Amino acid sequence: MIGFFANVLLALSWTVLSGNLSVLNMIFGFVLGYGALAVLQPGAPILAGYAQRVPRFVIFVFFFIKELIKANVKVAFDVLTPPWHMQPGVIAMPLQARTDLEITMVANLISLTPGTLSLDVSNDRRVLFIHAMFLQDEKTLRDDLHEIERRILQIMR
Repeated sequence: MIGFFANVLLALSWTVLSGNLSVLNMIFGFVLGYGALAVLQPGAPILAGYAQRVPRFVIFVFFFIKELIKANVKVAFDVLTPPWHMQPGVIAMPLQARTDLEITMVANLISLTPGTLSLDVSNDRRVLFIHAMFLQDEKTLRDDLHEIERRILQIMR
């Protein structure tokens, strides 16, 4: 998080020093700041991992958009073309996430995907209960959800 705030500060500094207050200039300042922090990272333990998180975040955004589109198409197709092929059910997904923030991110991003809804977390915070519209293949669904969790944890850890 400190790396991100340092990057934003560098981007704002670039914007002020260049005298050009535009979104494009701010993005350019962010990219320059990212480059500077990536070079400084080996000598600054406080920045550990920041240079790897930004590309992972960008890749995750595209991955999640792809998953979102696939889920939307699947739900829309099922709703618009009878007979319905839904096989709703609830699964228990073991979590690798440990902190409240990680669990919240995983649960919310799973709920954002059409056809799935996070219901509850076990008392020991090790299992997430998920309702799915299409539970034909529980292993495939679980693997897809674990992939979302894995990518989120790569960004957050």
